[in-house]
Amino acid sequence: MKILIKRGRLIEPEKGIDEIFDILIEDGKIKKIGNISENADKIIDAEGKIVTPGLIDMHVHLREPGREDEETLYTGTLCALHGGFTCVCCMPNTSPPIDNIGIVKFIFEADKNCTVYPVGAITKGLKGEELAEIGDLVKGGCCAISDDGNSVMNSEIMRRALEYSKMFDIPVISHAEDKNLSEGGDMNEGDMSLILGLRGIPRVAESIMVARDIALAEYTGAKIHIAHVSTKESCEIIKRAKEKGIKVTAEVTPHHFTFTEEDLKDFDTNYKVNPPLRTKEDKEALKKALKEGIIDVIATDHAPHADFEKELEFPEAPFGMIGLETAIPLIIQELIDTGILTWIEAIEKLTKNPRKILKLKEGVIEEGGDADITIIDPEKRWIYKKTYSKSRNSPLLGKELKGKVLYTIYKGKVYEWED
Repeated sequence: MKILIKRGRLIEPEKGIDEIFDILIEDGKIKKIGNISENADKIIDAEGKIVTPGLIDMHVHLREPGREDEETLYTGTLCALHGGFTCVCCMPNTSPPIDNIGIVKFIFEADKNCTVYPVGAITKGLKGEELAEIGDLVKGGCCAISDDGNSVMNSEIMRRALEYSKMFDIPVISHAEDKNLSEGGDMNEGDMSLILGLRGIPRVAESIMVARDIALAEYTGAKIHIAHVSTKESCEIIKRAKEKGIKVTAEVTPHHFTFTEEDLKDFDTNYKVNPPLRTKEDKEALKKALKEGIIDVIATDHAPHADFEKELEFPEAPFGMIGLETAIPLIIQELIDTGILTWIEAIEKLTKNPRKILKLKEGVIEEGGDADITIIDPEKRWIYKKTYSKSRNSPLLGKELKGKVLYTIYKGKVYEWED
């Protein structure tokens, strides 16, 4: 089957392309890029639309195995396609966790709708006590290691993990949280937590661990990637580390550069995330760090939870919100329309940079390559009323959003989203 994308604005950060092009797809591969006049079985008119490589999300929770009531590999990857992502990396805090080769094989063999790379656990059972078989996990196909959802509190264990990761040339993804400071907290510690009567999580709980893990990365010469950065202080620490030449990269979520602690005033548990939503000052610092290249990646931290869990009282409800389907609208609203990032800079943080950090083959449009392509209408307004996730824990459901993924093409198969 031949598919022809006509007159789209191709944004290709890997090659620095921002031009109007046609793209011809045949047998799941990109056959030609340029001015194309030949016939095709399906023609997609992309005039006025943004055409990008299939997006990469290097931080999602797909819950399988263990919590298939919240999400499965099948539903989570369909949800990813709906948001324009053709490649995702799933975190290891499943049940049982991704700490052995058997679970890695299960993930690769399971029924999925897009490419999934597992992130292996740093420690057995995510307990922070004994290193997992990192070599086996990497040989099995894990693209990185992390105890995401838990912080590796033992500095000696973290040091050894970094040394092992250096042997295999993969990054360690740091969930930077000092549990001694954050344990029992529900939201950002400050005036708002006092007003709402909720237990606070101090910002230093994050920044102190960011500093520790970067110091260990400098000592070992290994690669450290800081997940879901949320504070101004963390950005400053990462900036200084990059200036010193330490091998550090970082990510931010759309919800952290969109919402603040003030959104919790109605006790909507869908805003309860970890790390917590911070202050307006932090939100602006995150945007500045994105603009300056201090933060390399935008990742959703898609975290599905069942309704019965999120409907509990605020302190009892779990942390996390779904985010795969709303990333592009929030990026447009908060970063592109405000002039903080250009389109090519934004797409770079969703394709080129995660591709480089994890050494993936995905995230590029080139002749002869797989036809993984996302087509976005940057002006379309729509109501987010249908999610392909098994969970519905997003504060944006029912809200009007600007900017929509119209088509996702995965290995030549076209998904057209009309909702």
